[in-house]
Amino acid sequence: MSAASAKPSAAESDCGDNALAQCVTQLVRRYLRDLDGNAADAELHDLVMHSAEAPLLREVLAWHGGNQSRAAATLGINRATLRKKLSQHGLD
Repeated sequence: MSAASAKPSAAESDCGDNALAQCVTQLVRRYLRDLDGNAADAELHDLVMHSAEAPLLREVLAWHGGNQSRAAATLGINRATLRKKLSQHGLD
């Protein structure tokens, strides 16, 4: 079986060769290492989601030249949800 047709491992299936997933993995590992055992009170999920959402919205909106309808479609959310999220992050 060639390397190209080999079935990926379970770990590879979760992340694949996705550069974004690899970046998140590295950043989360660094963050946890920097916490030095104090991760119990970190509320890491909320922190990551909030930290990642603003730049995601900003970049997708910029990519579409400020067109909220196209940005919302790219994000897989409706325009009203995009507008709400932009407002929550002070990006409106």
